[in-house]
Amino acid sequence: MVGSRFIKICTYTVLVILGTGCGANEDEFSLPTTTPTNNTPTKLEYLALGDSYTIGTSVETSENYPNQLVRAFNTDDDTIQFEQPTIVAQAGWTTGVLLNQIEQTSLKEEYDLVSVLIGVNNQYSGINFSVFEEDFLELLTKAIDFAGGHKERVFIISIPDYGFTPFGESRQQTISEALDRYNHYKDSVCSAWNIDYYYITDISRQGLSNPELVANDGLHPSGYQYSLWIDRILEESDFRERY
Repeated sequence: MVGSRFIKICTYTVLVILGTGCGANEDEFSLPTTTPTNNTPTKLEYLALGDSYTIGTSVETSENYPNQLVRAFNTDDDTIQFEQPTIVAQAGWTTGVLLNQIEQTSLKEEYDLVSVLIGVNNQYSGINFSVFEEDFLELLTKAIDFAGGHKERVFIISIPDYGFTPFGESRQQTISEALDRYNHYKDSVCSAWNIDYYYITDISRQGLSNPELVANDGLHPSGYQYSLWIDRILEESDFRERY
């Protein structure tokens, strides 16, 4: 099932994408210590945590948002580039499943960027909202840990609204109201913790008027929609300047 200001990104990494958000303290930011030699770019590591919205269900792997973000950042003349992202995500994962999978997955101790996008399956499954509240705080803590304690390397993306897809159209109002509650909570926590938050839900809410934003399964974002997320993140952040 389905799951601002990112690229101020440097993320804990972890891009949960959308208009409002919290800024990071640039004084705390530390660049990687590796120095490129012989014109070989310094390679950065990006960890993306989430669900179907992160893995990119129903689109090519190259078109999910973590891979599009890396492509948008990397250029041939960059002295710093991101490696292919490490993605811990699957369709249907709730916050609880993601927490369990993180523990069972062999991951590096530290990443240069960490993003988190999770929660839609909690809502879809009817899990008590208090579970999401508790799990999200734990996931945010883990994201910061994976970012070496650098909050400015972590970013959260809002949950897209599947009520504006053929799959959810008949229950659009109910779905939208529920997801607004989830996204408001994520935004408020990011503001309190000084974590970058990118709001992309408004983009997803054009899915019924613009079918190109929806994948062929009638439920998930298309590669085109993901590209608009990346545009939003790059537009609202100083991501490239930071690296």
